[in-house]
Amino acid sequence: MTDNTLLIGGCADGHVSLLGNQANRHGLVAGATGTGKTVTLKVLAEGFSRLGVPVFAADVKGDLSGIAAAGKPHPKIDERIESIGIDDYSAQGSPVVFWDLYQKQGHPIRTTVSEVGPLLLSRMLDLNDTQTGVIEVLFSVADAEGLLLLDLADLRAMLNHLIDHASEISRDYGLISKQSIAAIQRKLLQLERAGGKQFFGEPALKLDDLMRQDLSGRGIVNILAADELMMNPRLYSTALLWLLSELFEELPEVGDPEVPKLVFFFDEAHLLFNDAPKALVERIEQVVRLIRSKGVGVYFVTQSPSDLPDSVLGQLGNRVQHALRASTPKQRRAIKSAAESYVPKPGLDVVATIGSLGVGEALVSVLGPKGAPLPVEKTLISPPRCSFAPLAAAERKAMYKRSPVGGTYDTAVDRESAHERLTTRAEAAAKKAEEDAKREAANKAAEQAAKEKAQAEEKLRKAQEAARKKKARATRSKSRRQTPQEAMFKSAARTVGSTIARELMRGLLGSLKRR
Repeated sequence: MTDNTLLIGGCADGHVSLLGNQANRHGLVAGATGTGKTVTLKVLAEGFSRLGVPVFAADVKGDLSGIAAAGKPHPKIDERIESIGIDDYSAQGSPVVFWDLYQKQGHPIRTTVSEVGPLLLSRMLDLNDTQTGVIEVLFSVADAEGLLLLDLADLRAMLNHLIDHASEISRDYGLISKQSIAAIQRKLLQLERAGGKQFFGEPALKLDDLMRQDLSGRGIVNILAADELMMNPRLYSTALLWLLSELFEELPEVGDPEVPKLVFFFDEAHLLFNDAPKALVERIEQVVRLIRSKGVGVYFVTQSPSDLPDSVLGQLGNRVQHALRASTPKQRRAIKSAAESYVPKPGLDVVATIGSLGVGEALVSVLGPKGAPLPVEKTLISPPRCSFAPLAAAERKAMYKRSPVGGTYDTAVDRESAHERLTTRAEAAAKKAEEDAKREAANKAAEQAAKEKAQAEEKLRKAQEAARKKKARATRSKSRRQTPQEAMFKSAARTVGSTIARELMRGLLGSLKRR
């Protein structure tokens, strides 16, 4: 490496180097398992670091950590150094910061639900179109009501909020079904068990902490422990895509700098596109196309170029192609397609060479000073200056303690957000409902008491009236009692009346008596 160039390896005509001012034009490292992709990644990463360029790489196999330690002498390394003609080789490690979503082997990487957004969140949860629509509504409602979505508790609270207010929200944003929300809640539980709970929260990652240099001016190599994370491919690929998207959104335009501001290695890149919806693929294509103007170089690492969509593959100007094996017609077509993407070199049969490359050999095509791809070269990859073996646990722990960002991310923070605000709302609503119920009960009790009092008063009034009438009757009865004289007079009167009646009766039945 001289000036702003990075030595990749040697070929029949000399050295094959990557120009620093073309490194942000992205790249590809491809090849079958065991052909040397990891070694190439190390060579590129430590080379960028020596240029002062920070690097981010996911360690999916657990063997990238050795980049922090100096390599050990070995006859094969000496032989390769001599074969390539490297004059300034010296074993050395690179400055490294370790990251781990699960906080087991490095500092946690966190972000918020709001920052991830509905499209990537739906990808992470593997939602269908209908469920994705519900997530879109959820974000819109949260924005409209000023609710922060920081972690999965906030997301779950918002889903419950949609259920509780489904009729009003459906009227304003379109129909949402409880069945769709229930399905999302089940997917959310799966994501939480896979590590999403650790990924979402605060403090969220600051991009500046990925773009550091050490005191000597070397770029920091940020290594994400991904061996456990790879157990959930969607979480892995979406988390890295989110990070790439954040770089695109936050970094300012810089055009084509002398060297990149950051180089991003996306290992196991095929996971990013497996079953990806068209909208997501289009967004990835857009990010890859435009992010180079932010000074970020993206290097996809995968087994075959055919793992990537043509729209993305066409934007990768710097390519390192390790051996591909062809045992099926599909694999033979993939080799032919890969060969056709290179600028041919006279006398080099690219199709035949791809299948016969040895370990540590590759077909390399880089961009020239004017940005045009140079003819492909069969290249012997330089040996890395770092250790081939992973870092020992004790060494890794020691580096973790010396990390410049140790105090920033290791302690989670839980501030007020949608979950707390919606809980407060629910508690206030429940308290108001309880007070209203008590007030209504008190009013009913008062009404009942008044009714019972009125009934009692009416009963008392009736009783008093009955007593008054009884007394009045008793008084009248007493006033009508007869004296002995009145009794004799009335008896005589009754007797006379009876006699007259009999006489009249006889007269009526017979003839009238003559006097």
